[in-house]
This record gives sequence, structure tokens and C-alpha cells, in this order.
Amino acid sequence: MSQSDKIILFQDKKIRRLWHKEAWFFSVTDVVAILTDSANPRDYWYKMKIRVKDEEHFEPSTVCRQLKMTASDGKQRQTDCANTEGILRIIQSIPSPKAEPFKRWLAKVGYERVQEIENPELAQIRMKTLYEQKGFPKDWIDKRLRGMAIRQNLTDEWQQRGIESQRDYAILTAEISKATFGMTPTEYRTHKNIPVTSKTNLRDNMTDLELIFTMLGEKVTTEISQQEQPETFNENKKVAKRGGKVAGNAREDTEKELGRSVVSSENYLTDQQAKPQVRKTEEGQGE
Repeated sequence: MSQSDKIILFQDKKIRRLWHKEAWFFSVTDVVAILTDSANPRDYWYKMKIRVKDEEHFEPSTVCRQLKMTASDGKQRQTDCANTEGILRIIQSIPSPKAEPFKRWLAKVGYERVQEIENPELAQIRMKTLYEQKGFPKDWIDKRLRGMAIRQNLTDEWQQRGIESQRDYAILTAEISKATFGMTPTEYRTHKNIPVTSKTNLRDNMTDLELIFTMLGEKVTTEISQQEQPETFNENKKVAKRGGKVAGNAREDTEKELGRSVVSSENYLTDQQAKPQVRKTEEGQGE
């Protein structure tokens, strides 16, 4: 799942979430921060667990579970999470004028997920709309969404090969990236001046050609893996490197033809937004 799937907005404030055992699980502290406007939501949540246990005879641990989520420092940390039912129960113990609007929002989020399961195209439409609202060009969005699908196929294949930990996924991804572009994702972020601890997605800052070669490396890796079915982590690393090398060779050939590097230091969205924009009239003509 992409990072954009793991974060959702309520009144322009971020809530981390994770699809786990066929349900969305939300970060409790993120919800507490929104409903209470507390300067220290972790402390509020800690004290609240003690209070409701004494006053309401409600044990929050019965509706929560610890799942790994990306923290503000970019690291994966165990986080108190609850599904929709659990969050609704927690909300009952938080005096807040935002409680009712949040309940309606939560119901809508759950309903949208059910719709997306029944019709996966709706998830793609949702992502496309989000990127359009951020100002990305339509042709770039098409490539980005296609890249997400290819990436999902690759991670599904890695799961079939027994790859489970986020660390192993990161290592394999780095092998493909290094063979394709000569840089790991971390080095690539530095090249594009994206802080390593930032939640900004590297691929959201890639140009069309960078996205294309990223897709090629991951697609070829998937095809090789499906054909050879590597059994060990080291075998998967070799496959990842080979898949990335195919894309790397294609990149080098493209650079020779174009007379310039495909690897760009630009932050793609920032670069696009810096360009003069032509305002459209109601008739769709530029002014």
C-alpha cells in the first residue's frame, strides 16, 4: 500500500491508518489530537486510559491493538490503533464538539472502502482526484497510477516468495533503484533535496521518464521472479538487481539518444507549480 493510502485527512488534519485483517485501523493519538486540540495527544491518551478505566469501567486495550505505523521521524513504531468500532467507542469518552462530525466522517471512510473492495476502479479514481487537486498534470497522474499498480504486483510477488519485513522490502527496492538509476531511494531523495525524514513520497517528485524507468525495473523484476520463483532472500536480491539492470540499460540508451541525463534533481511538483499558469475561462480558453 502506498503512503498516500496510509494517510487520510479530516478537516485538513492527517490521520494515519492501516488496512489490517480486512478493516481500517486508525492511529488513536492522531484521532485524539484532532478531537481535543491537545498540545500533547500522547499524554492526553495516556491519562484518558487511566480515567475511563476508573470512571467508566472501560478498558481501552480491549478495542486497541499495537500496529507499526510511520512516526514523524520516518521510522516504523508500534502505535495504539483501533478499527472503526473501536474508535467510535473511544470517541464516546472524549468531550468534543467535533465528535459528531468525526463520526459521520468515519462512517463515510468505511463506506468508501467497502465500495472500493467491490469496485477497485473507485480507489484509482480517488487517487487520481487527489493528485489533480495537488496540481499534477493528467498525463503524469496516469503514469503514477500505473506505477502504483505495478508496484503492488511486485510486493504481492515478494509476499509469495516469503518476503515479510518492511526492512527486506526496502532492501530489495534499493537494489532495483540502484541498478536502474545508480542510486538507492535514500540517495535519490538527497539528490532531489527531499529530507530523508520527510514523509514526502520520492515518486511523487519524479519526472515522466523517471517514473517510466521505475516501472520498467519493477515490472521486469516481477516477471523474472514469477518465472524463476526464488526461494531465499539473497536469490530475491539477485533477481531485483537483474530487473533493475534491464531498466538501467534502457535508461543509459535513452540518455545517449537524448544527450542528457534522465535522472533529475528537480522536485517535480514544485517545478511544475513554479511555471506560469494559464487561467481558464468558463469556455475553457486560456486568457
